[in-house]
Amino acid sequence: MTTKKTKKEAEVKAPKAAAATQSASTTQTTPPQGQPANDLTIADLKNIGTIIDVASTRGAFRANEMATVGLVYNKLQMFLAKVAPETKPEENKTAEAPAAAGK
Repeated sequence: MTTKKTKKEAEVKAPKAAAATQSASTTQTTPPQGQPANDLTIADLKNIGTIIDVASTRGAFRANEMATVGLVYNKLQMFLAKVAPETKPEENKTAEAPAAAGK
């Protein structure tokens, strides 16, 4: 009889603990101080592209995986081309002007 009671008690306690964990995780929207945010930036995506490039160069992928990796890499590069801020030719000229003046 005591084993049935402990099983029932465990079943009652487990959902309450799970509910408490879920409510704590959903109410916390900002990371604690000292921990990085979970935001994914353009720089992160560029780094992912670099990682894929380096890994494929070093032979980290099998031959049957190369097509899938290539498709993901190409999609990433096309996305970055669309969302990356475009540099204006005027900005490049102003950045080069002080360097040329110092020579």
